[in-house]
Amino acid sequence: MSEQTVTPMMAQYLGIKEANPGALLFYRMGDFYEMFFDDAVAAAAALDIALTKRGKHEGEDIPMCGVPVHAAEGYLLTLIRKGFRVAIAEQLEDPAEAKKRGYKAVVKRDVVRLVTPGTLTEESLLEARRHNFLAAWAEVRDEAALAWVDISTGDFRVMPCPLTRLGPELARLAPREVLASETKEADIGEIVSDLRASLTPLPRASFDSQSAEKRLCELYEVGSLDAFGGFSRAEIAAMGAIVDYLDLTQRGKLPLLRRPHREDAGDLMQIDAATRRNLELTQALSGGREGSLLNAIDRTVTAGGARLLERRISAPSRNLSQIHARHESVRFLLEQSRFYADLREDLKRCPDMDRALSRLALDRGGPRDMAAIRNGLGQALMIAERLNNSEAPPLLKSAAQALIGHDDLVALLDAALIAEPPLLARDGGFIAPGYEPDLDETRQLRDEGRGVIARLQAKYAEETGIQSLKVKHNNVLGYFIEVTSTHAEKMLAAPLSERFIHRQTTANQVRFTTVELSEMETRILNAGNRALEIEKRLYDSLKRAILNQAGPINEASRALAEIDLSTAFADIASGENWTEPTVDNSRAFEIDSGRHPVVEAALKRTGEPFIANSCELTPDATPAIWLLTGPNMAGKSTFLRQNAIIALLAQAGSFVPAKRAHIGLVSQLFSRVGAADDLARGRSTFMVEMVETAAILNQADDRALVILDEIGRGTATYDGLSIAWAVMEHLHGVNRCRALFATHYHEMTALSAKLDGVENATVAVKEWEGEVIFLHEVRKGAADRSYGVQVARLAGLPDAVVSRARVVLDALEKGEREGGTQKRAIIDDLPLFAVSQSPQPTQKATASSEVEDRLRDMIPDDMTPKDALVALYELRGLLKD
Repeated sequence: MSEQTVTPMMAQYLGIKEANPGALLFYRMGDFYEMFFDDAVAAAAALDIALTKRGKHEGEDIPMCGVPVHAAEGYLLTLIRKGFRVAIAEQLEDPAEAKKRGYKAVVKRDVVRLVTPGTLTEESLLEARRHNFLAAWAEVRDEAALAWVDISTGDFRVMPCPLTRLGPELARLAPREVLASETKEADIGEIVSDLRASLTPLPRASFDSQSAEKRLCELYEVGSLDAFGGFSRAEIAAMGAIVDYLDLTQRGKLPLLRRPHREDAGDLMQIDAATRRNLELTQALSGGREGSLLNAIDRTVTAGGARLLERRISAPSRNLSQIHARHESVRFLLEQSRFYADLREDLKRCPDMDRALSRLALDRGGPRDMAAIRNGLGQALMIAERLNNSEAPPLLKSAAQALIGHDDLVALLDAALIAEPPLLARDGGFIAPGYEPDLDETRQLRDEGRGVIARLQAKYAEETGIQSLKVKHNNVLGYFIEVTSTHAEKMLAAPLSERFIHRQTTANQVRFTTVELSEMETRILNAGNRALEIEKRLYDSLKRAILNQAGPINEASRALAEIDLSTAFADIASGENWTEPTVDNSRAFEIDSGRHPVVEAALKRTGEPFIANSCELTPDATPAIWLLTGPNMAGKSTFLRQNAIIALLAQAGSFVPAKRAHIGLVSQLFSRVGAADDLARGRSTFMVEMVETAAILNQADDRALVILDEIGRGTATYDGLSIAWAVMEHLHGVNRCRALFATHYHEMTALSAKLDGVENATVAVKEWEGEVIFLHEVRKGAADRSYGVQVARLAGLPDAVVSRARVVLDALEKGEREGGTQKRAIIDDLPLFAVSQSPQPTQKATASSEVEDRLRDMIPDDMTPKDALVALYELRGLLKD
């Protein structure tokens, strides 16, 4: 088929597709979204749906697939998660209107929205308890900035961010999509891909700071951005790029965005991507939320509170007054256990107002979102009253003030909406009876048409005196009045003929109508559509009333999240026996009986106790470092992580899992615990380890907390020891920070005698008849050995291998004692490994005791309690002998 014979519909499709390159086109055709050509092939494979064909184009079959409109959201989510962007082309007119222009006229269609990973708003496409951030990075001369927004909540923030800080900040935010100038795509592509986010390059014009400032002023209807704070050109460029992109993807219908808030990196604890990954703050190493710190401590009961918790865990505060205010709130709630329990019950009934408001602003909401605003504000008033009647601390009192002042809106929505409205406005039936008299009357006609006609029939029968008069209906005449022919003369004579208009005469009946009946017929037949029209008008009116209060509603949502988080911290502190930490401006780090919340929760499920351990990094020493030795599986890594997590929780505003904690402000948190190959970049385990260690040594300041585990283990023994030794000296002499340094290189324990502030500690074990028992207790001092062979045996290595390893180990240790020159000779003297030559494991030939023989003969199921007691005394006697 040549281009001259392309059908009008296909011509329209190709035109829309050309205007939206790089996106799958969902082309609305009746009750389906259809895709054609390459879009169909890609979508069919991604969605696992049938690929068919429809007609021909340029002599080739046109591939086609489609999805039902009513189920489109599920398919959209799948496509977005697989990295696609989707342009949604809707029908902009009724097919009947198109037919008026001619038989071959095509229904008008155009793209109404571009769906991308960072611009989702639908409830079914989002995780309720997580943000969905869209970020933009801009560089203007020697300045750079990062802006980010969650259009589902309206949260809009910006901060200075040089390229060196971009990776850690994106790791903190975990955005779904990142915008950058097409000239910067190469600079940040690897950073974004590491975080599994989608990178969207935009033209340089989108990042022009002058145009961006104009865009922002128009959005917020202000003459200048000075009222929002002093923003750099780079910050304005980043924010402007986001607004430009939202205007593009939402086709001019911008979401409700809160006023931009400028964050200062100095107010937050700095945590890099490797540390977040190693500590499993918001995501476990396995990839899911299960097993993460966030999952273990999340006691929030609202979606807004859960999102706030993730933000606090991702970026703990360095503002002492802010930290103390949050601790004070948790302490107050703990002291008022019944009060906070009641608060939590109230909070459980609070819907997600932020996202409901955003959907309404974008015309993707419905009556149920209005009900969410009504119910949320109603609960907010109850919570405010509860807090205002208490001795709540300033943080909670301030939050309570944001919950009041919504009485008029709540009253309006209460009067207008039914208790449980439908999801969509087009479903109708959401306006409460009694709110709009015209609607009530229309509904009565729609629902009680027969009753209305019956009342008219009775009325006409009384007026005419003809009791056999009937009001009937057929498809030709519609509603009509029918009397028998015997009453025809009366009906056709004055005065009844003036009111009753003759319509038809048959053999046995005469039919009439009235102006009133004709009007009623029209109203009854149109009542259903008119009821929907009235409800749509009222919906728009209610939506305007809600959006006019968008700012106060957002503030109420933010306050509810703050209250929810405080009660959640109180709940976990009460249930898990956490304590209030002392956080000050010192360099102290003293943890008494600290615990790892994730490991403790896992052990609790199995009924095992968690062994608590203390840590005291000498406060008057600069720096203060513990050098930790001990065998694998003894709990070194857990000990390292738990202390980092305790510091993080304390500055996030939570109580901590310890008997007592005194923590001087931590500016940066670094963790290098465990490593794996980075095959995508061709980097070995050792290379990954060195890159992460280099980042720590180059960035850590004297207020940082650093935890390092087994530096140098990925290379030869002496290379690894020398690197670990040098790293330790650099931390002590240059970074001068607080650190926990775990190692298997026992030679390093000598550093405690050479460097001030360095102390040795070890994880205790007990050896019993060749077996190693892990006590999981951290004590001062150094380990004498690593017990690697014993751990290998516990792991299930064949006995022959374990026995051979003992022989080699003994020889090597002997060589070490006799001097390095002897070691090589001893190794050379060892016979080559062979199963036949390897010593077979020896079984201890021990004769069974009389006690064991007696126990073996006993059958407990056949014993009475008295028999068991007698047997116990008997065994005791044998033991004594």
